[in-house]
Amino acid sequence: MKVIKLVRNTAVVAVFLFAIAMMSGCGGVSDAEMQQLNDLRSEVNSLQTQADQLKSQRDNLQQEINDRNSKLQQCEKDKEETKANLSKMGM
Repeated sequence: MKVIKLVRNTAVVAVFLFAIAMMSGCGGVSDAEMQQLNDLRSEVNSLQTQADQLKSQRDNLQQEINDRNSKLQQCEKDKEETKANLSKMGM
């Protein structure tokens, strides 16, 4: 009988200690952890904004390259026409 009572009391104490450990571990997020989380969110938003700006800048540069390549092709075409006309004139 004493053994059963001892095992039961030990089990009750163990369950009580486990419950206390779980409640203290599940107490939520501390203020410092919340501040770190907010800082990380701000940094992510800042980096996302910066990435969007860089993508926009890249797109603008790509468009400028395309425009210049188009002008270069037109110049090459005009050059070939001029050469053809000069050869027809005998020059």
